[in-house]
Amino acid sequence: MDINTFFYNFIGRPESMFSKDLLDKSSELASSINDKSILVIGGAGSIGSSFIKAALKFRPKKLVVVDINENGLTELVRDLRSSKDQYIPESFYTYPISFDSNAFKKLFIKHGPFEIVTNFAAHKHVRSEKDIFSIEALIENNVLKAKKLMDILLDYPPDHFFCVSTDKAANPVNIMGASKKLMEELILSYATSFKVTSARFANVAFSNGSLLDGFVSRLNKNQPIACPNDVQRFFVSPQESGQICLLACILGRSGEIFFPKLDMQNDLIKFSDILPEFLKEHGFTPFFCNSEQTAKEQVHQIPHKNYPVYLFETNTSGEKLYEEFYTESEDYYLDKYHALGFIKKTASYSKSEMNQLIEDLNKLFLKDELNKSEIVSWLKSCISDFEHIETGIGLDSKM
Repeated sequence: MDINTFFYNFIGRPESMFSKDLLDKSSELASSINDKSILVIGGAGSIGSSFIKAALKFRPKKLVVVDINENGLTELVRDLRSSKDQYIPESFYTYPISFDSNAFKKLFIKHGPFEIVTNFAAHKHVRSEKDIFSIEALIENNVLKAKKLMDILLDYPPDHFFCVSTDKAANPVNIMGASKKLMEELILSYATSFKVTSARFANVAFSNGSLLDGFVSRLNKNQPIACPNDVQRFFVSPQESGQICLLACILGRSGEIFFPKLDMQNDLIKFSDILPEFLKEHGFTPFFCNSEQTAKEQVHQIPHKNYPVYLFETNTSGEKLYEEFYTESEDYYLDKYHALGFIKKTASYSKSEMNQLIEDLNKLFLKDELNKSEIVSWLKSCISDFEHIETGIGLDSKM
């Protein structure tokens, strides 16, 4: 199953929603990318790899990809080199290292200067706030490592810098979303020193680790599928996720945060509405069960093309029933592009104020006994619209 094709068929789009913007702005994209050097951090993931494929259409002269996922980098290389008519620059390098390491700075200096630098390395799942250790790692990745990168770029400024955000940064209710909102504020504090852009976008259909990707894994393992019946999300295809990041990176002006023009009334979709079509695509009919245990007991139905499914109401921490791209208090624009909106933002914190926030955060993490409520309180002190949803139940307690 080609996931882009399945998604477009399900959603009723004949092609990517960004096709017109890519065509209209092809000359500007080409002049900014052709024969330029690109650094992609977190490039082995679903969004980063899709960005790479979108950017390679404009024939950069050098591509350097960094990711801690060594296996993911291996598959990226195999995928690109196995694809018919895929342009790959002669100077193409991949490195399985963390972007806050000494090795990273050495390779940055060796391979630079870079005209385009992008950062897709992020903890992106609400599941990551399950315990204090996971929370600390999440914030370290989304904020503290990003700060080290920004300080490197201050000495070696690119023409375009892009760092991915999330729709969960708008009116955040979970620590992941709050950390990405703080990341936005962090990079914006550098927006007068070099061009800084970002994008908040929807769930990437079938991206690594997503619930829809879980559908595929359960099917491959003949395991039942559990799915919320009350959660609505915006969705983009993997292809679209890379395209919106490319458009935001190259076309955006410093301080702009992009989002897809999807409508709250018409484009929010329930996971439980996608599931029957997904199963139908694979020749199955859903066999609804009233508990996880019952669903596990009914796997003998699978050879008969009846697939055990358990639908449940959401009751876990940090989950709201719908997402949004911007708040009414933000300065947003909908008319400049065909399928892209953007927010114009100025930094809430100066670089010196942000330095102090980061220092305070590091001190907080030095405590031997740190609890979740302390992290939530600290984030609330930095982010005025953060209203954490705490139920005491985490996603790891569910199938």
